[in-house]
Amino acid sequence: METYGYNDPQSSQTPNNYRSEKKLAAGLLGLLLSPFAANKFYLGYMKEGIIQIVLNICTCGIASVIPFIEGIIYITMSDEQFDRTYVQNKKAWF
Repeated sequence: METYGYNDPQSSQTPNNYRSEKKLAAGLLGLLLSPFAANKFYLGYMKEGIIQIVLNICTCGIASVIPFIEGIIYITMSDEQFDRTYVQNKKAWF
């Protein structure tokens, strides 16, 4: 069964076939567009995205290291763990 934004981990797929549909895009957005908090907006965290942009403005861009680190975290974690943490449980920061 496929639901919007992620594959259902409870489906009959084996763990080897599990593939997150948002992980790579969110990770690349965090790495490449970190000053704009694009990864937050892509995952649906509007309030956190606005907070990140305000932090970037107030710190002259130094706070853009946060989405950059999040992008690395997204890419290095397993697809199933990413979906469970950021898509299903809606963990907004790190």
